[in-house]
Amino acid sequence: MRKMPLVILTGPTAVGKTALSILLAKAIGGEIISADSMQVYRHMDIGSAKVTREEMQGVPHYLIDCYEPDEEFHVVEFQRAAREAMKEIWSHGHIPIVAGGTGFYIQALVKDIDFTETEGDETYRKKLEALAAEKGAEYLHALLSEADPKAAEEIHANNIKRTIRALEYHHFTGQRISDHNEEEKQKCSPYNFAYFVLNRDREELYRRIDLRVDLMMQNGLLDEVRKLKRMGYTRNMVSMQGLGYKELLDYLDGDITEEEAIYRIKRDTRHFAKRQLTWFRREQDVIWIQKENFTDDSEILDFIQKILMEKEISM
Repeated sequence: MRKMPLVILTGPTAVGKTALSILLAKAIGGEIISADSMQVYRHMDIGSAKVTREEMQGVPHYLIDCYEPDEEFHVVEFQRAAREAMKEIWSHGHIPIVAGGTGFYIQALVKDIDFTETEGDETYRKKLEALAAEKGAEYLHALLSEADPKAAEEIHANNIKRTIRALEYHHFTGQRISDHNEEEKQKCSPYNFAYFVLNRDREELYRRIDLRVDLMMQNGLLDEVRKLKRMGYTRNMVSMQGLGYKELLDYLDGDITEEEAIYRIKRDTRHFAKRQLTWFRREQDVIWIQKENFTDDSEILDFIQKILMEKEISM
């Protein structure tokens, strides 16, 4: 049976994925699925560097502005929604292009990782929920750190639902959910895919990150965070732990100065970019695109299209 086509375009934050993904979509008849854990949220436009209607240039985009900031969005939900989007894109006779920097989301989709939950036990789940309510999310997360340190690294402490799911899995199977996920990663992909990672010289990438943060502040990021706070969204929500949001909440709460908040956003975004690159280096079947080795995006586009022809990725 013929495998359906899929193109991945990823890379660290601020590397230039958005513009290239739109060029690519227009060139190959593609539609874009966002693999960004922040751009799914409404009202969080500036801090997530969300693609604008003008930037889209008429190219359909999926998984942008789909959830309120207090709704839960995680890898399982991404995988489900992205699969639905792919089916729709294929039905249009087009190629899905997954663009964004959340490596775990991309891996879950490309490798078709099975996140099937154990049936579990309502009593045990209620016990964990009560523990979280009584002692807090951090306490529950510490239990997971003991049972499955690797899963604890990948799951945010505020994501109580995923923490409980991992603890349940360990309780009922005696296995770590991280080991199960690792086995799933070794599977062959059900898609005929090409996985491109866009990168730049580190100093240039860090310069772009600093510039982007300055532009976000000029464009009203502080007002965006103020508005979210007025709407009742709080720091214990996963969405509000995003880069730029948690630091400015600290400023608005009087814990740090605005200058310190901006410094932390820049520093933590650079650290985040470094972690993204570490993740992509561990992935299999990756094609690296080093930006400075090309004259411009149109030359990169030619390179990508050549690879897609070689891999026979088409509708």
